Amino acid sequence: MQTSKILFTDLDGTLLDDEKNISQENRQAISRALSQGHRIVVASGRPLVSARAQSEKLGLNTDGCYVISYNGACIYDFGRKQILFSKAVPLDRLREIFDAAYSYGIHAQTYSDTRVLSERDNACIQNYSRTTGVPMEIVPDVPAALSHSPYKVLFIHESDRNLLERFRRDMQKRYLDQFHLFFSDKLYLELVTAGVSKGAAVETLCQLLSVPIANSIAVGDAENDISMIQAAHTGAVMANASDRIKQFGSYITEADNNHSGVAEVIRKFLLS
Repeated sequence: MQTSKILFTDLDGTLLDDEKNISQENRQAISRALSQGHRIVVASGRPLVSARAQSEKLGLNTDGCYVISYNGACIYDFGRKQILFSKAVPLDRLREIFDAAYSYGIHAQTYSDTRVLSERDNACIQNYSRTTGVPMEIVPDVPAALSHSPYKVLFIHESDRNLLERFRRDMQKRYLDQFHLFFSDKLYLELVTAGVSKGAAVETLCQLLSVPIANSIAVGDAENDISMIQAAHTGAVMANASDRIKQFGSYITEADNNHSGVAEVIRKFLLS
């Protein structure tokens, strides 16, 4: 009897090529894995509305398919059509978080169930909305506009990574172990509640599905994938990742995200 395994894959820079498309080779490998009883999990920093839409576009919206969104703050089951797990940023802390970003001249945004929300209309949120496909809404008071606590806050600066680094250090000192801050892209700094990460979500979903960690494989390319790569039994890093990220992997793909690196991982570790 074949052992059922579970694959956690990042989207941007991993499953998707640089044009944000999925190759036919990746698509076919995923289809074969699902037909053999394996599970596929899209693990993304994107909000749930965007990660779900992307998964549906890729055909990853059937039984055995799951989404980890907001870098681990929310887990969605396509088979049951329901959220299995969520952990949000307290709504009553949002005002001070946004104001801290403004004091540095940094853009801040968060999310409702269907939109990205900000108090300031600028190139940061316009570019984000255009590239992710998530509708944007500018409101006078973000905390007041939300009906529930958000899953994450995203800080963006158009050009200054060093400024974002200084802001992260300040926020870490200010909030100690209350929040986790990390980069999901060169100029994208994310804030989630402490204990939230893609790696923690790997462990949570495996527990919920009664899948041994020994049967888990994760593949990614960026800083926000490190915890996932470390949490899974087999941690694969894409060939297009930086050398810093590659040091965390137990396997480095030969193919990059533009040449179906995820299909390589599926063939090597899932398919019989």
